[in-house]
Amino acid sequence: MLTIYGVYRSRAARVYWMAGELGIPFKSVPVIQARRLANPLAPDAPLNTLSPEFVTVNPMGMIPSIKDGDLVMHESLAINLYLARKHGGLLSGQTVEEDGFLTMWTIWALAELEPHTVKIVYIYDDGHENTDTGKATIDVACRSMKRPLAVLERQLTDKDWIVGDRFTAADLNVAEVLRYGQTEQALFEAHPKVNAWLKRCQSRPAYLAMQATRSKEPV
Repeated sequence: MLTIYGVYRSRAARVYWMAGELGIPFKSVPVIQARRLANPLAPDAPLNTLSPEFVTVNPMGMIPSIKDGDLVMHESLAINLYLARKHGGLLSGQTVEEDGFLTMWTIWALAELEPHTVKIVYIYDDGHENTDTGKATIDVACRSMKRPLAVLERQLTDKDWIVGDRFTAADLNVAEVLRYGQTEQALFEAHPKVNAWLKRCQSRPAYLAMQATRSKEPV
C-alpha cells in the first residue's frame, strides 16, 4: 500500500489530492513541519520533519515523502507525476508528447510560480500581511507572477485544461502551486481564464475531500 508522509497542511496536500483523484488506497503518516514546534527534538515532540525516524525516510527532512512498495520518493510534484504514470489513466500522458508537456508545465510551475506563491503564503502564515514589509513582499510577488500568469492565460485561450482535452496531473500540480497565492484576488481576476480554470480544478470531488480533511487539522 502507498504510504504518504506529511500533514494535509503542507505540500503533502497535493499528493493526498492526487491519491483521491486516482482512487488508490493509502496510509497517511502525519509528519508536521519542525518549524511549527518550539523544540522538535524534545522526547515528547510529535513526529516531525526533524524526528530521527522520519529523517531515515527523507534525509532532507522535508514533507511529503512516499513509500510505494520498496520505492521511497520525495518532492511533491514529482511524486504526483509518478503516481499519475503508474495509476492515472487519463490523468497521465497518453502519448510521449503529452507526457513531455505534463513534465514541462509541472517544472514551469515550480520555477516560475512557486517561489512567489510561497512568499505570499508565508507572509499570511506569519500574520504579516498588513505590515509594510509584508505588503511590499506580496506586491513584488504579484508583479513577478504577472508574466507567467499571462502565459497560462494564453494556454487556456480555447481549452478548459492545460494539456489535451481533460484534467491531468499538469492541472493538479499547477493548481496546487497557485493555491498559495489565491489570497491575492485581484491578480487572478486580471486573468479570467486562469481564474475560471482554477475554480474548475478546485470544484473536483477529490479536491473538496482533501480540503475537508485539511480543515480538520490544527493551523
